[in-house]
Amino acid sequence: MKKLVTSIALFAAIGCSAAAFAAEESHDLAAQTEHAIAGGHFPVIKPEEQSWSFAGPFGKYDKGQLQRGLKVYKEVCSACHSMSLVSFRTLEDLGYSDEQVKAFAAEYEVQDGPNADGEMYNRKAVPSDHFPSPFPNHEAAAAANGGAAPPDMSLLAKARGVERGFPQFLIDMIPIVGGYQEGGPDYIHALLTGYQDPPAGVEVSEGTHFNPYFVSAAALKMAPPISADQVTYDDGAPQTVDQYSKDVAAFLMWAAEPHLEERKRTGFMVMVFLFIFTALIYLTKKSVYANKEH
Repeated sequence: MKKLVTSIALFAAIGCSAAAFAAEESHDLAAQTEHAIAGGHFPVIKPEEQSWSFAGPFGKYDKGQLQRGLKVYKEVCSACHSMSLVSFRTLEDLGYSDEQVKAFAAEYEVQDGPNADGEMYNRKAVPSDHFPSPFPNHEAAAAANGGAAPPDMSLLAKARGVERGFPQFLIDMIPIVGGYQEGGPDYIHALLTGYQDPPAGVEVSEGTHFNPYFVSAAALKMAPPISADQVTYDDGAPQTVDQYSKDVAAFLMWAAEPHLEERKRTGFMVMVFLFIFTALIYLTKKSVYANKEH
């Protein structure tokens, strides 16, 4: 009996502690939000660094992840967001064959023309075409989304990010040691997974959704775009919001910088060359001036 009472008391204590911690955390978030709104400094919470296969000087894209990210973009994001700077033929870099790319492109329609009668017409897309926009123009996009036109996603992973402040941004510029360039994917992942109810005492405008990771305000017009099991994966990857967010963030990083791996290889070879060149210059100087009086 004593053991039972002790166990109940222990569970009650744990429950109270958890509730107290949650209340304290909510209070802290409310205070952070109010401070951010008052000072106009956003986001309320800075995104956490994620583990990316393409991070670091020798990082490479995970083609499986990129293919999953493409699927998330196609089935979810493309309903509102364009990707007008990315052509279908570049999808071969994700591991698709030429025939697969042709079949994928043919699922879309693009406007072409004018024809012999001077009229524009629609046709099936071909690999040389770019991803079409879901809206005919910027105004139509804004009208369909509560006055805020969804941004084009072609360069989103490079255009979005959060400043890391001094001295971290200096370290980020140092190759090998720093070299942090994943601020965009980190931000996209944090934004997609960061939707929550506003803390007590914090009010958001009607038609907006609280997200402490949003870089421009405490809330945004875009509703939570994705939920668990919304997109079916064929490779057995977890069908969670967290996984969807990581995959589409990685895909958007590739869309913004498809030549990242080549750039890193070139940069590494340049660094090796400069190291060898510096060593040769030093040895040459030592040899030339070895018997010279200084």
